Amino acid sequence: MPQTDVKTELDRQTDTLVALGYAALAGVPEDTLRDAAAGLREPLAGREAFVLVVHPAAVPLSARVPLLALGVRPGTLSRHFADVDSFKDVVEVPDSLAVTGVERGEEFCGVRPSEAAPVIEGRGRSMLTIAEGFGFLHARPDALEKNKCFHAGATRGNDARVPAFWIADRAPHLGWCWWNNHHTWLGVASAETRITGAAGPVVANRN
Repeated sequence: MPQTDVKTELDRQTDTLVALGYAALAGVPEDTLRDAAAGLREPLAGREAFVLVVHPAAVPLSARVPLLALGVRPGTLSRHFADVDSFKDVVEVPDSLAVTGVERGEEFCGVRPSEAAPVIEGRGRSMLTIAEGFGFLHARPDALEKNKCFHAGATRGNDARVPAFWIADRAPHLGWCWWNNHHTWLGVASAETRITGAAGPVVANRN
């Protein structure tokens, strides 16, 4: 991707996150988010399509759900997933973060996440975290389609539940399914690389 295109896409995604209120939710000035995103420009030069991600420490996962949208319908959280904020990433996540080469993984529709995991790892890729799933859908709302939804298996609890994004009542929905169950309408999303920048976190407010 040419450097000018990186800047254009970074600006577009940053504007989206600001408009959604991420800086306010994280308790930081908008310029903090913009500066951190700008710090990713050089590391992203020459990379395939990327997704900007607000660090999981900055804004609770549950607070991000209503920021998703399909048309005028805001996202919803499963009533069976009240403990979503207790889930933790099982991969190393840098502070200043974008993920590249994101795929929603529809080839794994009908495949158990436990069976998809070694295939994804064998390709040198990583399943998405929940925060990365939010970033993906903020950047690409059209990535969530009927019968083409996805697990975000790199964030887990202390049991066999796997977070997943799908459509319920014509709105984006965050829920979970079992590690060893399969669903014909749920793939397993993954990314090629995680990128860190030089200008601080996007946005990791650990106060």
